[in-house]
Order: sequence, then C-alpha cells, then structure tokens
Amino acid sequence: MTWRRLGRLALALLALLLVYQLWLFGWIVYWKWNNPAMTSFMSEQQARLASQHPDDEFELKHQWVAYAAISPQLKRALVASEDAKFLQHEGFDWEGIQTAWEKNLAKGRIVAGGSTISQQLAKNLFLSSQRTPWRKAEEAVITVMLEAVMDKRRIFEIYLNVIEWGDGVFGAEAAARHYFRTPAARLSAAQAARLAAMVPNPRYYDAHRNDRSLARKAAIIQRRMAYADVPG
Repeated sequence: MTWRRLGRLALALLALLLVYQLWLFGWIVYWKWNNPAMTSFMSEQQARLASQHPDDEFELKHQWVAYAAISPQLKRALVASEDAKFLQHEGFDWEGIQTAWEKNLAKGRIVAGGSTISQQLAKNLFLSSQRTPWRKAEEAVITVMLEAVMDKRRIFEIYLNVIEWGDGVFGAEAAARHYFRTPAARLSAAQAARLAAMVPNPRYYDAHRNDRSLARKAAIIQRRMAYADVPG
C-alpha cells in the first residue's frame, strides 16, 4: 500500500471518528431537554439477562422520576460517596484521579476509580462496561461534551435515573422500590446511604445484602452526607 493510500485511509478514519463524535454530541443536546429511555449500559445488561433467561421475557426495572421527586438524602449520599467536588469541577477531579492512581499502584491492582459523576454518566449513556484505553478516552470526550451542554442539575438528574443499582435495576425510583418498597422521594438518610454504598458494585450487593462491608460503607457515607453540596 502506497503512502498516498495510507493517507486517504487515515483521513477516512478521521472523518468517521468526527461523524461519530457529532452523533454523540447530538444526543447530548437532545437529552438536555428530553429524558433518555434507554442507555448503552442498560442495553448491555438487558442482553446479558436475556441470554441467561432465554425462555422468559425479561424487562429491566426502571422508572424515570423528576429531580424534585428524588429524596435530598439520596442526592447528598451520592455526592458524598461518589463525587464530593461535583459542583466545583468541570467534569474531572484531578486530585481524586491522582489519589486513585496512587492507591492502585500501592495495591498492584485496581482498588479505586476516581471517576466523577459526569464521567460515570458518560460511560452509562454511551459506552460498555469493558475497561479499555479506548473506552476511557471516549469517556473523557463525552464528559467534556456533557459539561459543556448541560448544567450540573441536569447531569445529576439523568445520573440519578440511569445508574445501575442491582441485577436489572436502574435508577433511583426502581432501586428505592426494589430494596425498600418505597418511592425515591421518601428515602431516609440511612436508606439513601445504603443505596449510595451499593453503587460501585450493585449486582454483588443485590445478591449479598447482608455483607458487612456494605453496612460499614453506608455508615461512613451517612456521616459525610451533612457536608455534601448538591444542585438545587
């Protein structure tokens, strides 16, 4: 293959990448005013569950609710546990990323993430659960788009409604009803802290609800909730 053909191929790939980024950006602009009915991560988990239960019609547990219909306790719990600087940063908590990097190096394996709420939303909306350099790079690009188009309240509202909270359980309303048989608006501080503690590994905690580490994490989060700043 000649250098000219290689150049044309590179330009074609670059054009395809640009079109893909514009497609993503279009969806983000649309979701500024419209609620996502399905996310990439929901689709992935639905396909997984359908393959595990081929003889059943499986539906995800998911119900969208407005930001005002979600307990302030849950909002504070999630910010306290997942992204304490959510209102201050522009998508990336560089200090948190550095801390997570140092912890992972010390342990020799991934034990801490450092992803912000905006980064987690970017992953859930468009990407898969696979950890690859390409996914992390694309996650960063989408995060920049989200922060440029949406305000913090809208980012947080979508996040609260689409993140995974158990095996086939997505969003605050479904999680509140699944675990506590109550609407998301009525979650107590203790219930909210427990749900926030589940976020890093929701399917495991769905199956192991009496895990002692879950209770310890929830207690720590509940103590921190009073100091969490959330969008109004």
